[in-house]
Amino acid sequence: MSENGEEKLLAVARHIAKTLGHNNNMADDILQIFSNFDGRFSKENLSEKVAVPETDPRACAALDHCLKNLDRRISHFVSSDHPIWADSADAGAFLDAVDDLIASVAEWNHLTGDKSIATCLVRAEDMLQHAMFRLEDEFRSLMERGGESFDLTQPYRNSDSAGNLSNLPFDSEEEEEEIDDEGRNGEEDLIPVAMPVTDYDIVIDALPSATINDLHEIAKRMVAGGFGKECSHVYSSCRREFLEESLSRLGLQKLSIEDVHKMPWNDIEDEIERWIKASNVALKILFTSERRLCDRVFFGFSSAADFSFMEVCRGSTVQLLNFADAVAIGSRSPERLFKILDVFETLRDLIPEFEVLFCDQYSVSLRNEALTIWKRLGEAIRGIFMELENLIRRDPAKAAVPGGGLHPITRYVMNYLRAACRSRQTLEQVFEDYGHPLKEYPKIDDRMSSSSSLSVQMDWIMELLESNLEAKSKIYKDPALCYVFLMNNCRYIVQKAEDSELGALLGDDWIKKHTAKIRQYHVQYQRSSWNKVFGFLKVEYNGSIPPNGVAKSMKEKLKSFNMVFDDLCRVQSSWFIFDEQLREEIRISIEKLLLPAYENFMARFHNIAEVGKHAEKYIKYETEEIEARLNDLFQGSSGSTGSRKRS
Repeated sequence: MSENGEEKLLAVARHIAKTLGHNNNMADDILQIFSNFDGRFSKENLSEKVAVPETDPRACAALDHCLKNLDRRISHFVSSDHPIWADSADAGAFLDAVDDLIASVAEWNHLTGDKSIATCLVRAEDMLQHAMFRLEDEFRSLMERGGESFDLTQPYRNSDSAGNLSNLPFDSEEEEEEIDDEGRNGEEDLIPVAMPVTDYDIVIDALPSATINDLHEIAKRMVAGGFGKECSHVYSSCRREFLEESLSRLGLQKLSIEDVHKMPWNDIEDEIERWIKASNVALKILFTSERRLCDRVFFGFSSAADFSFMEVCRGSTVQLLNFADAVAIGSRSPERLFKILDVFETLRDLIPEFEVLFCDQYSVSLRNEALTIWKRLGEAIRGIFMELENLIRRDPAKAAVPGGGLHPITRYVMNYLRAACRSRQTLEQVFEDYGHPLKEYPKIDDRMSSSSSLSVQMDWIMELLESNLEAKSKIYKDPALCYVFLMNNCRYIVQKAEDSELGALLGDDWIKKHTAKIRQYHVQYQRSSWNKVFGFLKVEYNGSIPPNGVAKSMKEKLKSFNMVFDDLCRVQSSWFIFDEQLREEIRISIEKLLLPAYENFMARFHNIAEVGKHAEKYIKYETEEIEARLNDLFQGSSGSTGSRKRS
């Protein structure tokens, strides 16, 4: 490069340093950077000292004069004992002065390197801070006075005017009169309980529109003055109190997870009912209204609006979620299923509201927490079914049910599952999302491979119940009573499954299979109990037996029949079959075999010459009496058998 060109390059470097450096030290630093970059920019070559322009003394005087003028305008309001916003003219004048102060600070801030200017700006910052403090007080006062001028407990529909709030059900007029009376009696802290809310198409404008506009103007200045966080904190502290009071009016208590776990289940059930109502009102009405109010007060400042909304709603949201979490991680006793399902369904249905309301950087953690607790509730529901399985497994086969009747475990499990399956859609969602693989159900074969996870779960519980009942049936020493027990319980199982969501889950094939099982138990009962009786009525002729031998044989058979029949009827009249249709089916099946055989035997018995006219001596029952005795079967020890006379 030519000497002339290099000189031009050095001149450009000096100019850059002079332009960018507001003082000598800054200029030297810039030149040092150039020197490190290229040796031609050494201090020797750039020995000409870069001068920083001195600030015109007249400019300092102008700034000082401006600040004195602003101080007179602002200090008058800052030191006032009366609310500035009580007079719209005063409010406008104060805001204009604050605007001018903020603009002045911004205009002169780049000249802080000049000591005189810097001193003036320190004064300006101090003045701005005092102005912000006063704006903060005015903001708080407007929030409080605005709330007092409106009844915060009276929401209204989107279509209603601000002055027509009486058509909504938070508090009745009678309640308000009672509150006034109690307040006059010194009980001012009593919070009334809200009436039920069924329509969630409601928006609460807790502040008049004019007040919201004033708050927005103040917020705009506080954000511009660097006090946005302070403004948000004042806003959130006032609105947070409103939300907390609203939840209290809905009957919701502030309970920690430990508090919930110490409560009796009956109390928790009541609290769940209140929680469901409060959650719906909070997410669909209160939080939605707060979001709207935040956006209006902090219009144009989305970050401040998001932060303020999070600060307002965080405490109430955490209170609601903590209760749901306490329910989710609490005891998994089977009787808790139905209320936990209610909590699960409520939170599931509110997830869209969580996703809409809590989607910004400040509140997204609340949405994520809601999703986590919702999934935890699903895990609790699955855990309850596992506990039900354990309950069935552990139910001991100790004492036999009298008369082979229904076992309490059968009643409990079938009524429990029938009730649970009324929430089939929810349970399918729970088990589809976190279903157990088929390998965890070793007794379930390929017939369930194409079924839903909930169907697999129900079939598995049925397998466990049936295995448990089969073990219990072995307690009975009489095989016939064992089959009566199995008939009773299997019949009850099928009846409870039929015409219900449980039966739909188990399938028609399952119903048919278990109906066939009942018939099989019936056949086995009859074989083990009545085949011996039928055997006494069989008449076999053998030519080698003399006539007197036949007579003797038939007399012995009739005697044995009478004795065994008496014993069977006496014993089995104390047995119990709960289902009248099944009871009749068994009686009819016995009658169809017994009565013809008995009549045939009697006819032949009368025809024996050796018996002759002495036949009545050996005959204890007529056919009608046999039928009457059969009608007394399976009435149970508490039935009418003992007092019923044979016809």
